[in-house]
Amino acid sequence: MKIALIVENSQAAKSATIHDALTTVVEPLGHEVFHYGMYAAEDKASLTYVMNGLLTGILLNSGAADFVVTGCGTGTGSMLACNAMPGVFCGLIIDPTDAFLFGQINDGNAISMPYAKGFGWAAELNLQDVYKKLFEGERGLGYPKERAEIMAKNRGILKDLKAITCRDMLTVLKEIDQDLLKATVAGEKFQEHFFANATDAGIVEYIKGLVGAPALADA
Repeated sequence: MKIALIVENSQAAKSATIHDALTTVVEPLGHEVFHYGMYAAEDKASLTYVMNGLLTGILLNSGAADFVVTGCGTGTGSMLACNAMPGVFCGLIIDPTDAFLFGQINDGNAISMPYAKGFGWAAELNLQDVYKKLFEGERGLGYPKERAEIMAKNRGILKDLKAITCRDMLTVLKEIDQDLLKATVAGEKFQEHFFANATDAGIVEYIKGLVGAPALADA
């Protein structure tokens, strides 16, 4: 699984702690982490929680990532921004129980965590426990197990509902404020990670035009 990590500006100083906790847990499980920033509070390219959501939509809809781990001070802002995007199903995760239930019941493709509220002593251990509950074993099995069938049905209904209420990601990219979009994809390692992993030709072509990279026909 390709897991993207996105950290917004108010919590960028904790980026290394978050990244280390994530890689410590998921890399031994065979997953790969791609850190899209921010990497430090002093980074030139700054991400707000709104941009976290937009970047999450780009990465998941383009195939550049299979799952996104993000957050902000409370986790709520990034969660709301993520869920505004087509094809993104993001849960607010505070502790390992949240992670387990989200994975088994909702089986979404993104989580948002609070990196200020309640982020105190041994916070890195809570992060590791959350990631273990989320990424170890098979997700979407239901909890309690006897409700697995109806939970899977409801996930399908929600996916269909969102497909109706949200426009496709390429349309979003074309109609959103282009300065906001350019700032969102201005991260130091965005192009390196994105173009190596994205599979949706339409989104890739549009982003290449936006950042001035060679077009697909010229690559």
